[in-house]
Amino acid sequence: MKLLAAIASPFVRKVRVAAMECGLDGQIEIVNVATAPHQPDAGVAAANPVKKIPTLIMDDGSALYDSGVITDYLNTLSGHVLMAADGAERWTAKRRESLADGLLDAAVLCRYEQALRPPEKRWDDWQVAQLGKIDAALDNMNAEAGDLGDPASATDLGAISFACALGYLDFRFGDREWRRGRDALAAWYEAYAQRPAMQATVPSA
Repeated sequence: MKLLAAIASPFVRKVRVAAMECGLDGQIEIVNVATAPHQPDAGVAAANPVKKIPTLIMDDGSALYDSGVITDYLNTLSGHVLMAADGAERWTAKRRESLADGLLDAAVLCRYEQALRPPEKRWDDWQVAQLGKIDAALDNMNAEAGDLGDPASATDLGAISFACALGYLDFRFGDREWRRGRDALAAWYEAYAQRPAMQATVPSA
């Protein structure tokens, strides 16, 4: 299998961490691409009609996307290492994944606004609204931090999703000081970030 990826992408990181926790990373070739909303990579566009990463190219040439679908697939291949096949445990993990993905959607949009949009076309109120979504998601994540399990042994998809979202904030939005007032989440993340899969996937500019 091949994963069309940009190493700085938090959604790519989530898939890479999930693959490592499932013991499947050796079966996936990482294909680094340079892609952006206004300049999509041709290979990504050929495999994924919405031209987004991550996209997983299967051995038969078919493709899976987005990160939530790919992590579901990896979970199935691994015998449900990331979450149960059904029941309350699965839906809690998927809800937490959705919460973290919502935070990341807002954060990535803010990143695009800052890095790609010409200054004269930026909309401050819109960006403030996205930052508000990030803060609301963080408050909810902080409230759930005590239920995420022991960071030393947790391979749960919800925990992976939370950690990759927080790692992206450190990477791109360090000035936001997300830890302030969120001691439980900060303590959990400090421990979880030491997991080998997290250490192996720390993003770089």
